[in-house]
Amino acid sequence: MRFFAVLLAILLGVAPISAKEVKNMDKTDSKTIRLIYPQWQGGNVAGILPELAPDDASRGYILGAQLLNFLAPQTSAKTVTVPVSEDINRVEKNGILGYEPILAQTREAMEILNKENPEKIVILGGECSVSVVPFTYLAKKYNNDVAMVWIDAHPDITLPEDKTYNGYHAMAVTAIMGKGDRGIVSELPANIGAEKILFVGLRDWERQQIEDRQREYGIKHLTCEDVAADSSKILDWIGSTGAKHVVIHFDMDVLEPEEIIAAVGVVPNGMKTSEAARIINDISQKYDVVGLTIAEPMPRTAIKLQNMLKQIQLLK
Repeated sequence: MRFFAVLLAILLGVAPISAKEVKNMDKTDSKTIRLIYPQWQGGNVAGILPELAPDDASRGYILGAQLLNFLAPQTSAKTVTVPVSEDINRVEKNGILGYEPILAQTREAMEILNKENPEKIVILGGECSVSVVPFTYLAKKYNNDVAMVWIDAHPDITLPEDKTYNGYHAMAVTAIMGKGDRGIVSELPANIGAEKILFVGLRDWERQQIEDRQREYGIKHLTCEDVAADSSKILDWIGSTGAKHVVIHFDMDVLEPEEIIAAVGVVPNGMKTSEAARIINDISQKYDVVGLTIAEPMPRTAIKLQNMLKQIQLLK
């Protein structure tokens, strides 16, 4: 239950992301929507979660997104859910596992945003690629006057042609930059350039190719140590971009696994929950945050409990 207690603290303000801060983004008069985006197909994670059955691990992001919505403060903003396929039979195409449902869900999410026309979006995922459509939608809406803070242990700049990992969630940032599969990228309304992207908490490049690519792209990053005491380096970087609007992606694998294991990734020497909350709050107090994503929830304990409850006949 520690997962739920700490996650609840993050979302409700004990950590201290305050309910007020979240609700400030969720006011209907500012045309904010809460987008539940349980996309799971982009994560090829079954092999690294041996405590779960492969199908449960793969689709665990669906329950994760539902739990985030349940745990988050109640809001007067409109809540919209992107429908996702639960068909476990994913096929790789163009170097991306589950390509066809991801493409279909990209179009569905884009259609929802064009219809709702929100000014601000709170996204509850789902694996990391749930930021791709909303952030590029916001980049277009604000005429590319948007800086992106990507809080994550990994840079997510894999490309399909790398042929080393076929999970689309590791390609989220490159897709936002307009790089990668043409079929998917052509559905996106805008992109965000490297000069307006900052990685925070980055500590696992997974392979030299990705570290080299980050240098090639010129994307700056700050370590967990850089932001442990205060958020000044992040705020200064945002100011240096000249952008008036900010989107924040918070992948929960950035967190220190000795404090909480909330995501798939368990890279050591991570960020404390209080530090993550403070960073998001500090950015929102100084800049106009128009997009906030919470991504990569993998509720191991809840999945096991759900499976147990399914076996109890009296509950059916």
